[in-house]
Amino acid sequence: MKRALTFFVGCTTALVVFAQPTFESPSPTAGSGTSETANEMADKGMYKPIEYANAGKKGPALVVIPGEIKSNNASFTQKFGPNNIADYAELELGKANFKILERSDMGPLLNEFQLAYTMGDPQAARKILQKGKFKTTKWVVKFDILKAEQVAQADSGFDGRAVGALIGIFGGGRGGAAGNVVAGSVQTGESTGVWIIGMRYKIIDANTTEQVATGYSEEKMELGAKSTSVLGISSGASGGLTLDSLVQRLVQKTVWEIDSKHK
Repeated sequence: MKRALTFFVGCTTALVVFAQPTFESPSPTAGSGTSETANEMADKGMYKPIEYANAGKKGPALVVIPGEIKSNNASFTQKFGPNNIADYAELELGKANFKILERSDMGPLLNEFQLAYTMGDPQAARKILQKGKFKTTKWVVKFDILKAEQVAQADSGFDGRAVGALIGIFGGGRGGAAGNVVAGSVQTGESTGVWIIGMRYKIIDANTTEQVATGYSEEKMELGAKSTSVLGISSGASGGLTLDSLVQRLVQKTVWEIDSKHK
């Protein structure tokens, strides 16, 4: 009996399956046409992991230091700082199998460390590298935003009131009045903006502060909105890749290059 019970428990345990948790946010519009449209747009902006070519090969130990944002575009600089981009970079470099000393582990040495490599001071850099956690560091990597600007904006629309007035004038009678109401109620609008963001990476030798490699990538982002109203029935949609998603994908693109060319 004891042996049979053990076997039963063993079989039961073998059948246990741990499902990935799912999270649902109840919405009064769930399942509607607007919900489906909004979710399709949101899906395009969700984080999408990529496979790094040499992820199976361990990369050298490195530190990511905050870079520079050289754009003066207020919409971008209010949303992003060098630390945000460095956080994305640490995430992706870790997935590419680089050994990363996180900035949070550097404590009060962070400012001194960053200054040494920004100013290209090898003597100060060597002093820092002699201290415990830094001894294995081979590279210092930084990501700079060189361009972030809205390069194009296009708008178009239709206002049916003028057409409705003409129908009312020349149509006459009830038909003309009805046509006036229908045509005058038509309102459409469409707006599209295009951004270009350019990112540069630099790989710096941790001992000499000399540049090992550099690269630059640009990506284009389109944001759009469209609305229609006829006889009081209106519909609209807006969306596109967000600035957050675009910056993260630029980081992925540059990390892919580092992983492919310089590991």
